[in-house]
Amino acid sequence: MSRRWRFKNFGKMKSATKFAVVLVTAPNLKIARVLARAALQARLIACANLIPKIESHYWWREKIESDAEVLLVLKTQKSKLAALEKLVLARHPYDTPEFIVLPLSAGSKKYLDWLAENTQQPALAASKQSEGG
Repeated sequence: MSRRWRFKNFGKMKSATKFAVVLVTAPNLKIARVLARAALQARLIACANLIPKIESHYWWREKIESDAEVLLVLKTQKSKLAALEKLVLARHPYDTPEFIVLPLSAGSKKYLDWLAENTQQPALAASKQSEGG
């Protein structure tokens, strides 16, 4: 008997192909919070999770380096990615900031509807609610 998961096995899952999760690392919580707040205020993301105290090991200028960093996990729509990348690169202190996009395949309908609503400009989101959806 196959144990492979199929989306039909989940409750109210729906396709999430228009959404993405973006990973960004920052040198500290202060900068991570500034980046998250700026992206939220611009409605480029609906949510940011800040995971402090990660340990990163990487090549930099022909040497292996390691640092404590904060990982930002940003939830957004694919249509917002170019503007989000521009914002992060403009405000980030690193020469080469991490900006990695992970596509989504599915998610709970209620959460994805919330994500879509909260990455729209407020006037557009209000008009969609008044239209019933």
